[in-house]
Amino acid sequence: MSGKVWSPAQAREWYDRMPWLRGANYLPADCPNRIAFWQELDFEKHLETMDREMAVMHSIGYNSIRVILEFIVWDQQHDGFLERFEQVVSTAAKYGVSLMVCFGNDCTVPKDEKYRAPELGPQPCDWGYHGARKNSPHSGYRNAVGYNPVLDEPETAERFYAMVREMVGRYAADPRIVVWDLFNEPGNGNRGDVSLPHVKRIFAEARKAAPMQPLTSGIWHSLGTETAAEHAALELSDVISFHNYGGYAYNVEELYKLKKLGRPLLNTEWLHRIFGNTVQELFPLFFLEKVGCWNWGLVAGLSQTYEPWDSIWNAYEPGKPCSYDFTKWQHDLFRPSLRPYDPKEIEVIKRFTALAAEQEKR
Repeated sequence: MSGKVWSPAQAREWYDRMPWLRGANYLPADCPNRIAFWQELDFEKHLETMDREMAVMHSIGYNSIRVILEFIVWDQQHDGFLERFEQVVSTAAKYGVSLMVCFGNDCTVPKDEKYRAPELGPQPCDWGYHGARKNSPHSGYRNAVGYNPVLDEPETAERFYAMVREMVGRYAADPRIVVWDLFNEPGNGNRGDVSLPHVKRIFAEARKAAPMQPLTSGIWHSLGTETAAEHAALELSDVISFHNYGGYAYNVEELYKLKKLGRPLLNTEWLHRIFGNTVQELFPLFFLEKVGCWNWGLVAGLSQTYEPWDSIWNAYEPGKPCSYDFTKWQHDLFRPSLRPYDPKEIEVIKRFTALAAEQEKR
């Protein structure tokens, strides 16, 4: 492909060659965060966990995972990181699972007295908190601007762009990488226009490699209400990706609007049982519309994304009406034992991945 944004026809041609992409945002259950996954410390143990979990993923008919890289590991353990990344790609491929790879991330917190700078080594794990962090992007910050420790510092920002160039360049013709998801939730953390130049730059750097895979960055607001950074991502993306944790009707409305853009659609974050975003309702819809979909979480573990966001807890007041069902897991499909959280969910997934497999044989 060229170094320009694909035309809608090019994007559709690519998508028509692909199987229906379905999978999960992935972190091994024995990792509290992404640094733990990518760094050298205990990597072989985490890779063994991944191998078991990829077998589970394959057994339900999933064929892709979305992973977010960590700049600090690439920067401080460069050569080892490249080797470990290849091992992760190879382990997934052994089970017929491709990777969607993400770089930038605006799910950040303010740089205040509670801020904890990322470091290599043993990783903290705050028990009972979504993402294993007491002070997290989901704590309900309303006014303070999130701090991005990589992109907000000019020196590290330049090295970050070097990481993007290197990784996209190394795998630009590798079919095991299915999509480059360049920036997670641009403009989140109240960053708004702050991230606009970073979104433009990361797309420019990735385009230099002219990858065979599409470039994208997902919007996380409803179409028409997106931030400036999200809007730029839409204009620069080859395929349209988005996040939607709302219920069935809201998903139908958003798909109706997004389809007017004339490009393939990928829902790169979904499944929020507390919000009524369920497997039983949404997975058949994504199959029917051939919307690529990656639910959040595979196996419940140290990252504890089955826990509600702190903002959900903060919204609850005893004695006042509340629509949230705290008896349900928020994310994740399987228990630490590798048994399903809800066997009926897995039955639905298997039913529709089997139908997709039938179509793909024709």
